[in-house]
Amino acid sequence: MASRLFAICINTPRPPDLARFWAGVLGRERADGPHGHAAVLPADSTGLRIRFVPSREPRAGRNRAHFDLTSTSPEDQRRTVARALELGGCHIDVGQLPEEGHVVLADPDGNEFCVSEPGNEFLAGTGAVGALACDGTRDVGLFWSEALRWPLVWDQDQETAIQAPDGGTKISWGGPPIPPKTGANRLYLELGVPGHLDPEAETDRLVSLGATHAGAATGSGGGDGDQVFMLDPDGNEFSVRGIRRRG
Repeated sequence: MASRLFAICINTPRPPDLARFWAGVLGRERADGPHGHAAVLPADSTGLRIRFVPSREPRAGRNRAHFDLTSTSPEDQRRTVARALELGGCHIDVGQLPEEGHVVLADPDGNEFCVSEPGNEFLAGTGAVGALACDGTRDVGLFWSEALRWPLVWDQDQETAIQAPDGGTKISWGGPPIPPKTGANRLYLELGVPGHLDPEAETDRLVSLGATHAGAATGSGGGDGDQVFMLDPDGNEFSVRGIRRRG
């Protein structure tokens, strides 16, 4: 058994405010944590926790990952967009074409996300958060498929996507061209090591798949005594919980 995906984390200078926004947009329950952390809880057993981590790192360019939200009808899409705007979101232009059906928005911290058009076959049956769409190579998609033991549900023209065996949110990578990385990612994956696994053996397994240990200064906030940061093959930060640092 591999690590499980515990949360999608977002670094932010104001975790409670951003958690309030996303809880309102998604219609989910919000929970405040210790040390200024906050979270939006999963809607069901296949949903993912979104965790908001205190960080003073300045925004450095466009994010390498964003949420694609789903819609059940044109009216549902309009309601989601209106709700996001009422809660403090805004429309942004990332080069989308007028004829494209999705709506591109940013949350109050400037994190991009899309509200997809109804009938999007790729996001069918995934839930409110249809996908975490990432910039990335095919190699990084294959890495995460092995790391999480999630099957590939798309592998074509250098684009990849994975999904948990029991369904839910997909994670996708768009293939080249990939914009250069500027600073630490604001959005990153957080893995949890099940209690019966040896944490060091698990990090060794991730290294064998192509991960590397991050340096002391990753730029990702909220690290604690049982958490370490690593880098995937594309240099994206991710954290592993259940690791007790030595010394």
